[in-house]
Amino acid sequence: MILSDREIKKFLDEGNISISPKPNIEEQLGSASLDLRLSDEFMVFDHTKKPYIDTRDPETFKNMTRLVKVSEKEPFVFHPGEFVLGATLEEVELPAEIAARIDGRSSLGRLGIVIHSTAGHIDPGFKGKIVLEMENIGMIPVLLYPGMRVCQLVFEVLSSPTTKPYYLKKNAKYVNVKHPEESKLEKEL
Repeated sequence: MILSDREIKKFLDEGNISISPKPNIEEQLGSASLDLRLSDEFMVFDHTKKPYIDTRDPETFKNMTRLVKVSEKEPFVFHPGEFVLGATLEEVELPAEIAARIDGRSSLGRLGIVIHSTAGHIDPGFKGKIVLEMENIGMIPVLLYPGMRVCQLVFEVLSSPTTKPYYLKKNAKYVNVKHPEESKLEKEL
């Protein structure tokens, strides 16, 4: 079952879903979703350092990015064809009985900005900022600003609480994320 605006507000008020900083309900709460905002940090790929990424060789996909931090009033210039990692401004904490799905906002999609390209499922028990896999598929650069609403979470109630909340999973690679992070695929090798 997908939570409606009333249920999302109730879960937030009761602390069952935790969002920090606290969202502005008037601006961020939709009919059946909650908008999240963009942080001020981006991991930009430096494709001139290595000729390829070999998913069986962690050395080829480690240290392929550099952190770019912009001020609150300074835009991040998102060029056509560019793929970057961003993050939500908000930290999210989900209980064992609620999962979420992250979707981009259509207003940005209509400018050619894909906010999250894969892995849109947020596990029950997730804690931290959500890393955004962003791409500009448009034809012209788009200026993105910290604090702007970039994505929305759609919350889904499980039929019963999970026995394996994400933060307790032995193989959980992205727990308590505070900044955009590179792939941790090497933990699977």
